[in-house]
Amino acid sequence: MSYEMLHREFEQVGRLRHAQAMLTWDEAVMMPAGGGAARAEALATLAAMEHRLVSAPPIGDWTAEALTNERLDGWRRANVHEMRRAWQRARALPEALVAEFSRASSRCEQLWRKARPANDWAGVEDALDRVMALARERAQGLAAALNMHPYDALMDGYEPGLNRALLDPLFARLTAELPAIIDRAIATQPKPLPLAGPFPAARQEALGRMLMERLGFDFARGRLDLTHHPFCGGDPDDVRVTTRHNEEDFLESMFAVLHETGHAMYEQGLPEAWRAQPVGESGGMALHESQSLFMEMQVCRGPAFLDFAAPLIRQALGRSAEDPAWSAGNLHRAATRVQRSRIRVQADETTYPLHVILRYELEQALIDGELQVRDLPEAWNARSKALLDLNLGDNHRDGCLQDVHWYGGIVGYFPTYTLGAVAAAQLFQAAAAALPDLHETIREGNFAPLLAWLRRNVHAIASSRDTAAIIAQATGAPLGVEAFLRHLRDRYGG
Repeated sequence: MSYEMLHREFEQVGRLRHAQAMLTWDEAVMMPAGGGAARAEALATLAAMEHRLVSAPPIGDWTAEALTNERLDGWRRANVHEMRRAWQRARALPEALVAEFSRASSRCEQLWRKARPANDWAGVEDALDRVMALARERAQGLAAALNMHPYDALMDGYEPGLNRALLDPLFARLTAELPAIIDRAIATQPKPLPLAGPFPAARQEALGRMLMERLGFDFARGRLDLTHHPFCGGDPDDVRVTTRHNEEDFLESMFAVLHETGHAMYEQGLPEAWRAQPVGESGGMALHESQSLFMEMQVCRGPAFLDFAAPLIRQALGRSAEDPAWSAGNLHRAATRVQRSRIRVQADETTYPLHVILRYELEQALIDGELQVRDLPEAWNARSKALLDLNLGDNHRDGCLQDVHWYGGIVGYFPTYTLGAVAAAQLFQAAAAALPDLHETIREGNFAPLLAWLRRNVHAIASSRDTAAIIAQATGAPLGVEAFLRHLRDRYGG
């Protein structure tokens, strides 16, 4: 009987999470400025309700009992394991801390939306200091209950089993090998012809929608909107994709849309039979980021995709096929140009991991208490200079204010971006081996075979297996950095 009770309880949790996701999306996309305080309270209340359900003592008893039931099939047993993991993490934290962390994060993110365009570090510093103090308290509570280092405990919430012992050697190798690839690419890459704007937002939106549909996104179960920082959220049957437009550079929005569409199609491909159950949710965030980077970097920045997309881009933006700047070849050169840029979400794939490593180092120091929030701009500039040879000075907008994550309470997430890039390269290599005409079908605009491969090997598995097992089964090898470095050298030299 315990499994049936758990199934019902966690169905309620799933519905609460859907409601929280919708309120968070609305807050980022269309909430009036005056609604901030009330929205923070609503989200804090829902977070406390979810915590109360998940951390209830009977959940521990029921999951322990259910795991002794030999009649449970594989999916149900995996579901119980996910439930027990959620219970173990939830019981480590008091409800009051969960609610206050949600409240403080909401208010801080609302201040960040005003502070970033104004380059106003002082306007959000105190609020971020409060969020980081609560994040440290959360990390310490989780660490004590789970016998982990505090920062590891935060990362484990986004990617189960992720820790510094796994990441540090991988990041050390990337830090050592990427500079040579970057330097060679910058020295030898052909310079693209300029893609002259302006590009009206309405035309960019039409292009984004067209490409989303061609890739396989189902607009009957999702939508595209504008926000300050692109993201994908919602529920598998209610997926919300967001972007932002730069009228001088349409590639920024186009690739943001394609990136988030990778996330969205993963959500839409999750098994319908397990809606609102932990096992039916997407896997760890490294796997989720692999799907966005698979679509953006492996597929859509490749020459085959741009051969397909070039006529659609010219049509949507009102450009002529006679203009060499708008040829598929020039679009590919523009889409794969390597440069040391200040903004992570605009970075090319050779420099992107260094942006992540910068954040990985800084958020560890913030959680360990070795770095104070008031010193974050100076520390950011120092690591930016060391890793990317960039000095931002007082340009906080393009420095420590550029990402929403910390201001929204998301600490420990950044490493999953680089793990996702590594996994995406390995998955694409496996897909190309399984689908010998893959590049030709992409060039023809036929993404059905590729999407079907992803559905079978990643999407439909949901959380019934962990990320390591999914990657190993899909690719025939454990997750490693070799395919990623090979991909970079093939595309950029070095």
